[in-house]
Amino acid sequence: MRYDPAFPPAQEPPMSLDESRFATLADSLLEHLADTVDDVLGDEIDAELRGGILTLTIDSGGQYVINKHAPNREIWMSSPASGATHFGYVDGDWVSTRDPKARLTEMLATELTARFGVAITL
Repeated sequence: MRYDPAFPPAQEPPMSLDESRFATLADSLLEHLADTVDDVLGDEIDAELRGGILTLTIDSGGQYVINKHAPNREIWMSSPASGATHFGYVDGDWVSTRDPKARLTEMLATELTARFGVAITL
């Protein structure tokens, strides 16, 4: 497929981040997600962050797994509500590689708010 400037790609390729910058950004996001979910929904969800993998285990059943995928410079999320989604870093945010309107933090916050009825901002 040839590049057509009239139809530019929806987003900058995630590989434009160098490995060190990716690790810093991804680690910061995962720590933020773990801390915020634990603070707001700690009675409902067990948040565990180990080795770049954040596991959110819902006490009533279900599990989110959000992890760094360094080879592609992406963060991958497996959700009991929406399935698997990959996110690349674009213009200061983690954006779905398939839907440039979908943001990781917004998607997760929306799903958790719908499940628990508690507003959460990530």
